Amino acid sequence: MNHNAHVVTDHQMKLCLTELTENMIRWAEDKLGGNEYAGWCLSFIEDALEKSSGIEIFGGSSAKESALLYADGIRRGIPERGAFVFYDCICQGPDGPVNWGHCGISLGDGRIIHAWDTVRIDDYRNIDALTALSGDHPKYIGWVPVERVLKQKENG
Repeated sequence: MNHNAHVVTDHQMKLCLTELTENMIRWAEDKLGGNEYAGWCLSFIEDALEKSSGIEIFGGSSAKESALLYADGIRRGIPERGAFVFYDCICQGPDGPVNWGHCGISLGDGRIIHAWDTVRIDDYRNIDALTALSGDHPKYIGWVPVERVLKQKENG
């Protein structure tokens, strides 16, 4: 038995997740109104988590692919603070229409911060009113808690 091992309690883990979530949201809010992530919603939410906390996560190559990777953790209803929120959305790819999806980070009050034409905040239920360049409108899939996103990192 290793007597030098450090056991992390549930309370300590909760505090770590809270700090990670708040750092991620603060980083994302600092980008509000900017257009450097226009059309790159998945890069935006991954950068928010990675750059704010000095970690690397392993998701899909598109929002839709990430939603499929996290499918076992997808939940419906109002997303909790820090959750990754996913939508189906047909976008114009180099070879025609493709479902790259759309995603954002939940602020926990029914709003998400996401990269569309600019980094912006919208009610998660109103994202379907946005129009992609393809003419499609995002359709809500659900959300995954940040703990599930981090579990993919462990499995990646």
